[in-house]
Amino acid sequence: MAAGGGSPSIVEYFGGEDGYRCGYCKNETGNLSHGMWAHSMTVQDYQDLIDRGWRRSGKYVYKPIMNQTCCPQYTIRCQALRFQTSKSHKKVLKKMLKFISKGDVSKVVSEEEPMDSHIEDVVPSDFAYKSESQVSQTELTPLNEDHAEGAENEDKDNVETNVKKVESGSLQIPVDKDAAGPGEPSHSSKTVHAPPKPGKGADLSKPPCRKAKDIRKERKLQKLLQNQMGTLEGSPLQAGHQALLSQNSKTPTNQPKSIEDFIFVSLPDDAPHKLEVRLVPVSFEDPQFKSSFNQSATLFAKYQMAIHKDTPSECGENEFTRFLCDSPLEAENPPNGPECGYGSFHQQYWLDGKIIAVGVIDILPYCVSSVYLYYDPDYSFLSLGVYSALREIAFTRKLHEKAPDLCFYYMGFYIHSCPKMRYKGQYRPSDLLCPETYVWTPIEQCLPLLELSKYSRFNQDAKAVDEGRIKDLGRVRVLHKRTIMPYSVYKKRRKGPSDEASVQQYASLVGQTCSERMLLFRS
Repeated sequence: MAAGGGSPSIVEYFGGEDGYRCGYCKNETGNLSHGMWAHSMTVQDYQDLIDRGWRRSGKYVYKPIMNQTCCPQYTIRCQALRFQTSKSHKKVLKKMLKFISKGDVSKVVSEEEPMDSHIEDVVPSDFAYKSESQVSQTELTPLNEDHAEGAENEDKDNVETNVKKVESGSLQIPVDKDAAGPGEPSHSSKTVHAPPKPGKGADLSKPPCRKAKDIRKERKLQKLLQNQMGTLEGSPLQAGHQALLSQNSKTPTNQPKSIEDFIFVSLPDDAPHKLEVRLVPVSFEDPQFKSSFNQSATLFAKYQMAIHKDTPSECGENEFTRFLCDSPLEAENPPNGPECGYGSFHQQYWLDGKIIAVGVIDILPYCVSSVYLYYDPDYSFLSLGVYSALREIAFTRKLHEKAPDLCFYYMGFYIHSCPKMRYKGQYRPSDLLCPETYVWTPIEQCLPLLELSKYSRFNQDAKAVDEGRIKDLGRVRVLHKRTIMPYSVYKKRRKGPSDEASVQQYASLVGQTCSERMLLFRS
């Protein structure tokens, strides 16, 4: 088991939300999604949900209605262990290194660099938080077995869905021997492997460029050997020199520098600047998070007003807390996990004693998921959006050393229909999630399809279906009147109109595994 345990996830499903303003094409009602409020959530459940196209903004968890929304948003992940820095990525890393070590300020931004922030999927104003739950904590606290009489025997025809009594004070959870365990990787067997096709944008079909100095060295060596061979014509040494020439005329094998080679380089003692990256748990009980809260919130407001043109009332402390500090994820620290544990964190970039950027991330069983980035606009010349993304990839690789299953970097959504959001495809190798079968597909195979249609099914096997689809609605877990029960029992107890269509939609979107682990709150 990669992660899990503790209290189960508790969610309220709202169904398909009315269309709201799109942050990409600015359509006022074109962005359509399903939504639910997560009162609490385990990291394994959220991992499985984002592997089905869900994503969170604060405690609000949403899934775009892909074939209806104006700008389809495809979940994208980078294979962090195989990541290779591009030429433009190296420019950003070198620029930061020169600034810290020499104080060099270069404000020339490469045309290849993406927009200011690498995660722009949701801004606070995108959701009016109309779906924020008003359910009291009392209603969400399950009772112990002494107050659940009658529930366990209401469905005698299906033993697997009976509510099992456990020790007093613990949850009443249906037994299911066939359900997939929370530790089963959601990424292991769901990747399409096929030869990549030439794509469009980001020069996906071109080979890596060779350095000019390497080409000059090769030409010089060839000329020198040819001159020597002219004096050795007919001698026994000629064959040896020809072999040497043949060997050296091949393209030199250069090991490209990794991110770590740029980040963890030794700096001179008299370096004019000092950059420190601190990982802080998102919790007001954490002293570092609490002491830096005001500075962090002030920076957020400065960023939102400068970059997104928010008004002061739209980016105050309440909005900052609700959007980037409130998280449904329950912190977990299993022995086989990373030293920092799983959950929600802020990666704070401290330059010379002050915060200049904050990367909001979730550390999950199989990935680091980037939630948002905000930074001081005065330091835009450092390309902090790109730099922080590269740091987060390096961080993912570091976590992998202790947690072998953790090897992906999730960049949120890839929006091909929005040109300024295509830059995420430059972090390679990357995969996109098929919106119908939830199979990971190399981005090189997806781009030609997206050129033809902004909505596309990436899995080209016409017979393939969603393997995690709902198979038994009766086994969906429900929290009703502070008691946990399978839907088959709740359905008999419910008074009033049937809600089966809503529950069916919820279960089809979260999948059978999550529907049997999470608790669907019903009033």
